[in-house]
Amino acid sequence: MTKPDLVVIGAIAGAHGVRGDAKVKPFGDPTQLTAYGPFLDEKGEVFLTPAGSKPGPNGLAIMWFKERHTREEMQAMKGKLLHAPRAALPEPDEDEFYYADLIGLTVENLEGEPLGTVKAVQDFGAGDLLEITGPDGISFIPFTKAAVPHVDIKAGKLVADPPLEGDETQAEEEKGLGNMP
Repeated sequence: MTKPDLVVIGAIAGAHGVRGDAKVKPFGDPTQLTAYGPFLDEKGEVFLTPAGSKPGPNGLAIMWFKERHTREEMQAMKGKLLHAPRAALPEPDEDEFYYADLIGLTVENLEGEPLGTVKAVQDFGAGDLLEITGPDGISFIPFTKAAVPHVDIKAGKLVADPPLEGDETQAEEEKGLGNMP
């Protein structure tokens, strides 16, 4: 059986209210969550069909579904990832990427030497970080144009120029502070 071509678009963050609604953490535009059709599980099977949504607190969306669930059932789904078929999503703009497309890419430095493979994309509050698994273990590279100047999804690789530890100049330039008097 082949793996369906799915993209994670959100995760259930818990129950909302007493009628089986859910708080959902969107991994993209929260206003588009209901536009991609039914939510699929990791196997590609429908498990929730959105009936509507509204903005919630802290960047969450409040959603209700065609299927009836109790508050307890919805709370038990906390952490469940919501997938959509890749074909239902719009093509990203130039220099924009779906996280799912980055995972598994080979990472090379500017000289073409292998650094590892993208294991995950993390955001701990200060911007996206690529989690790289390589011969030296796990490392993190900021996902900025300065640190990752070239991404080639079709070739299955990206070129990274990771900042050196303690290199304040590069960190300031990435923030746009490098030319301040």
